[in-house]
Amino acid sequence: MLTTTEIIRKVRELEIKSKKLTSDFFTGEYHSAFKGKGMSFKEVREYAAGDDIRFIDWNVSARFGHPFSKIFEEERELTVMLLVDISSSSLFGTAHARKKDIITEIAAVIAFSAVNNADKIGVIFYSNVVEAFIPPKKGKQHALYIVRELLSKEPKGAGTALSNALRHFNNFTKQKSIAFVLSDFIDANYEDALRIAGKKHDVIGIKIYDKMDQQLPDAGLLQIQDSESGNTKWVDSSNSFVRYSYEQEFFRVTEYCTQTFKKAGCDLLHVKTGDDYVKVLQKFFLSRNR
Repeated sequence: MLTTTEIIRKVRELEIKSKKLTSDFFTGEYHSAFKGKGMSFKEVREYAAGDDIRFIDWNVSARFGHPFSKIFEEERELTVMLLVDISSSSLFGTAHARKKDIITEIAAVIAFSAVNNADKIGVIFYSNVVEAFIPPKKGKQHALYIVRELLSKEPKGAGTALSNALRHFNNFTKQKSIAFVLSDFIDANYEDALRIAGKKHDVIGIKIYDKMDQQLPDAGLLQIQDSESGNTKWVDSSNSFVRYSYEQEFFRVTEYCTQTFKKAGCDLLHVKTGDDYVKVLQKFFLSRNR
């Protein structure tokens, strides 16, 4: 548990880091990746040199005998929601940082990017239950409050159930939103809730994983504990079949996640602890712009 002084220091560090990233990399990419998706018709006016001929209103032009253009305006600001998995498995990490630390950093970057764009940002914290809901609002102070909560929020529930968080999101978010789901996705049975969310909202999953989620080291007899159920067992990690089975389970869970997002028409990014998540986000934003 972080002390208040540590939280204040970490908030400041994350604010500085996020500010640099959003100004150097993301402001343009974030803006064009999500803005411009919602354009609403405003009016028609006489065609002017340089107008896009694709937007000529042929009916009005025929009526008046000379060309008229349709004018569109960007729909009002976006609402961005973060669905943040704070279950105990996020406290694991062997390279550079824990999964929770990476989730917090990415969430902070998205929060400050949204605020810089005058968008609203809100959060649903979840484990196997919805732990907290921060309604979407604008402004730097709101982003700083979110970062403080990201750093200090601890789960009361045991286990992980994204389905509950998605149902809460579906029930409480009426207008179309951009939703980032930050989790290790060691979870199941969320396909129906994701499909419903994906029909109305723009949902992007960011799967954070550690190399030891995938590979068990050859280190002899180990006592391991499930961080969410508390169950312990002895495992012979020097047994190649045990290590193989462990890896296959990681691939099974990852494949379930990948297919579930694909079927729901949602995007999924993969970030390994110790890797550069900035490059992953940038690549994603740029691919959206294309």
